[in-house]
Amino acid sequence: MKTIVRTAALALACLLATESANAAVVLRNYKYFTLSGTTAADLDRELSRRGPQLHKTGPRHPGATQMRFNTKVKYGSDGKSCRVVEADITIHAQVHLPRWKQRASAKPDLAMIWDTLSADIKRHEESHIVIARTAAGDMERAMKALPWRSNCEEMKADAARLMVKLMKEQDAAQIQFDRVEGKNFERRFERLLIFRIQREMEKKKG
Repeated sequence: MKTIVRTAALALACLLATESANAAVVLRNYKYFTLSGTTAADLDRELSRRGPQLHKTGPRHPGATQMRFNTKVKYGSDGKSCRVVEADITIHAQVHLPRWKQRASAKPDLAMIWDTLSADIKRHEESHIVIARTAAGDMERAMKALPWRSNCEEMKADAARLMVKLMKEQDAAQIQFDRVEGKNFERRFERLLIFRIQREMEKKKG
């Protein structure tokens, strides 16, 4: 049962972030890939075989989130200068998550491990969306705060350069998130599993 934990450690995380009330809009779409098996080894093998690939030649992951930023910027001119009047970003997120075919008939110990793991996978992917949404909100505010330019062509060029810079920062934040959370996965997963066991024991006592 430890094997599935080690495989998942490559891509899982539990960063808890607070979504800003003024952040950009997120449109989510969930896609599921099915795992089949009755043992931890089966699930480990299925995750390695069927998990999503972020790149054609890269490793497979227990979950993945693909995001596209759709940016709409409105410019305004008074005839002498130009500025950004509105900046709205919509994030289109496609989340890939695992679904275990034999979950209902699984042995209690393996079912508990799977429930803990699958919840952590989803939390990890949702955390990527939170990072992107926060970054997009910052992008909207930064574009609206750009100084006026003498014409809208210059203003558009400034906005484009700013978006490139901020998108690079967003990408770096996502990579750092995976790196840090991957290192902390095993300790966190152990805590989550213990908490779930304790909660189930309390339910039985009640």
